[in-house]
Amino acid sequence: MNSWVEGAARDLVRHADRELDALVGVSSQSGDSRGAEEALAVCSALLPTEVEIERPPSSSPGYANDLIATLRGTGERRLMLLGHVDTVVATDEHRPLERDGGKLVGSGAVDMKGGVVYALGIMRALASMPDPYAEVALLLVTDEEWRTHGLTHVERFAGFDGCLCFEAGQVSPDGREGVIVRRKAAATLRVQARGVAAHSGSAPDKGRNALLALAAAAQHVASRHDPRGDHQLSAVPTIINSGEAFNVVPSGGELFCDLRANDLAAFDAVIDAVPDDVAGATLHPELVRRWPGMDALESTRDLLADASGLLGREILGLERGGASDASHMAQHVPLTVDGLGPRGGGAHNPDEFVLAASLEPRVQVALAVVAALLGIDG
Repeated sequence: MNSWVEGAARDLVRHADRELDALVGVSSQSGDSRGAEEALAVCSALLPTEVEIERPPSSSPGYANDLIATLRGTGERRLMLLGHVDTVVATDEHRPLERDGGKLVGSGAVDMKGGVVYALGIMRALASMPDPYAEVALLLVTDEEWRTHGLTHVERFAGFDGCLCFEAGQVSPDGREGVIVRRKAAATLRVQARGVAAHSGSAPDKGRNALLALAAAAQHVASRHDPRGDHQLSAVPTIINSGEAFNVVPSGGELFCDLRANDLAAFDAVIDAVPDDVAGATLHPELVRRWPGMDALESTRDLLADASGLLGREILGLERGGASDASHMAQHVPLTVDGLGPRGGGAHNPDEFVLAASLEPRVQVALAVVAALLGIDG
């Protein structure tokens, strides 16, 4: 193993438990500006003193400002590290970090405060050696979990030599180390229904039932679910809201569906499957979130081969269905690698966890990719 990778990993892991404890200890549910500010304050305290810190506006109005920390060096390469501090679990269900056997359990531990700990440690490791780079920038956003549109910072980093994102790591089915180089496109479909209210006891047939129309729309969307087809399309109804009283025919409501596919164009067929009306209640579908897919399999092949040599074991390029800000950056930075965080499970649940045994081998993977990108020989 490359000596710099080995030494930096050992150094980082010494602090990882405590830093993860500090970050997970802050409830930073997406949309909670105070929680985001507290989480970013912890991050700022863990960054090297050499960084320049900026607080640009979030991509989502009403959210706490994002954070960009920049190291200036004397080399030529430009590298960005990418992560988010917002989490999904509600504040009243927040769970601070605790050790449960081989698991470090706590809200947001693997998605993605464990990865943020890695990114902060890598910034410290690089601060004392400015020769390999002209610039290393860490972008931490506050709105990744619930953002409905694009990432406003992408053009700022266009032309960088590489982007590394620290979402949770994974291994291949046969247990080999992997990073994420392919992700599906993702979208949220909202179907609004407009019907006619009527007394459900005395005049039910005078109404136009929006709830029944939405239920039919859900069936039409689900009929397009074809994860083994050419587009690997998944179409899953997830939320339905309709009606305000038990004795009134619902006059309105909305349905939400989660869509994933190899490309955004595949979602057009799902929209087309929603009928214009059902028994007189009209349906109005629209995509309220559109995230592009990511396919860096070929562009990262040589990089991962070099990183494997520095690591002393193979790093595979894998794919994952979930969305990530890496998908936005990959449109502008061809060498984008995701899944560089520790391994774990239970994302978006209070019982979310990081596998303690994964901390060192996974940070070695991340550091090997950094070394390959910046030409650090050790």
